[in-house]
Amino acid sequence: MPSDPRSNRISCPSAQLWLYALTCVLLVVILQVSPERGLSSSPTPNSIPVGIHKIRHVVLIMQENRSFDSYFGTFPGAEGFPTVDGKISVCIPNPVTGQCAAPYHDPYDSNIGGPHDQESSIKAIDNGKMDGFIAVDIGASGTCSNKQDPDYAIKCKSDVMGYHDERDIPNYWAYAKAFVLQDHMFEPNASWSLPAHLFELSAWSAFCTKHDDPQSCVNALDRPGLPPDIYMTGWYEHKSHATEKVSRASDPIYAWTDITYLLHRDHVSWGYYVVKGPEPDCEDDAEKNCLEPEQSPSTPGIWNPLPYFDTVKGDGDLSCIQTIENFYHQAREGTLPSVSWIVPSGLVSEHPPALVSLGQSFVTQLINAVMKGKNWEDSAIFVTWDDWGGFYDHVAPPKVDKNGYGIRVPGLVISPYAKRGYIDKQVLSFDAYLKFIEDVFLGGMRLDPKKDGRPDPRPTVREDVAVLGDLKNDFDFEQTPWPPLILPERPRTDMVGDQ
Repeated sequence: MPSDPRSNRISCPSAQLWLYALTCVLLVVILQVSPERGLSSSPTPNSIPVGIHKIRHVVLIMQENRSFDSYFGTFPGAEGFPTVDGKISVCIPNPVTGQCAAPYHDPYDSNIGGPHDQESSIKAIDNGKMDGFIAVDIGASGTCSNKQDPDYAIKCKSDVMGYHDERDIPNYWAYAKAFVLQDHMFEPNASWSLPAHLFELSAWSAFCTKHDDPQSCVNALDRPGLPPDIYMTGWYEHKSHATEKVSRASDPIYAWTDITYLLHRDHVSWGYYVVKGPEPDCEDDAEKNCLEPEQSPSTPGIWNPLPYFDTVKGDGDLSCIQTIENFYHQAREGTLPSVSWIVPSGLVSEHPPALVSLGQSFVTQLINAVMKGKNWEDSAIFVTWDDWGGFYDHVAPPKVDKNGYGIRVPGLVISPYAKRGYIDKQVLSFDAYLKFIEDVFLGGMRLDPKKDGRPDPRPTVREDVAVLGDLKNDFDFEQTPWPPLILPERPRTDMVGDQ
């Protein structure tokens, strides 16, 4: 019998044992006397779960900086590169050569990628023509202004048209073949890493001026409140924006409502797991070279924004932000929280120039850990990449509001109840993950300012956007559950420079 999600709703690993025991006793009393609204949608310990409630554990793994076409553009049956007679038939202008450049197989384990902030997104999409990727990349380098330079072609080389396939990322393709590949998963915001992670957790990116005052927040797609460590990169010295005037030592204010507020209110356990190590090569993703700040659960940053949310601090949930070692231990023991988010370090993130092979090994290790533990039988694992990283994609994103969607990224669904070898063609974004979590654990509650009890001025209730698909369609809850698919954590590849 799968474990009841209420059995791990309260504590985060750093809580004192006596406090945990006392809390559990109180929770039992509360559940027996007056069940919370949100709990009523979950099965009781003696009931047999049905439909979506067969899922008791959601694990969201977010890697970095890959477009859908750069990983799955040649995957059979997916909406990959357009072809004629079996050959790729699309190309875009290359300002260096003056020719039309087609996608090509890139055998290198370490890639360069390109700028991927809001301005770069607009130029790359080019009003839906999807032909500005090389121009954006070349334009980011100050060395590309002199065509008479004998090293012009070398200095201005771009690999944003390169793609990988089964030879390079065999495990990702194996998961896609065995479970679900989503070929219309779009970044929720047309911008870079920090806003993407904010959307992942809250369906919004904003700039706020007052703590505990959600109404002080204004929409900020490209430049929300910036963590202090961003100033380590030198970004503040040459960028012009209102947030530039904030002291280098000041913390951003994230006063709007995020999903952990709803989870905490309804006693649904969660964990945010951080790999200690360097962040990406650039915190300002319009640049290509800068320093590498360090991250850990106790050092908030662009991939770890939760410590700055007023809700997390106010709810006393900072201890839910943990090391990755806790995830492995909990997966092994079958004690994962109801909702888990995982962010890598730069080394295993696939964020250029990090090795693709190391990222694939890291993700495989995470998935294997869940599959080998007791929580596999009722888990849904989602794997995606936070933004396109400058890499080419040929599908124009839908416009749902002034924030997005952004460029298409890969998406995988791995679960005992995932449809076998299914390609999901619904329009999706990271908002769909929030919607799924809300439907499984919160009785369909949304991050809706009119209903969630903590109103903020977000422009859209993203989970209810009409074009957004439903992740429930990726599952067959009547099928015999699939057994684990344990893959080698260091598979052989043909990539040059593989680990």
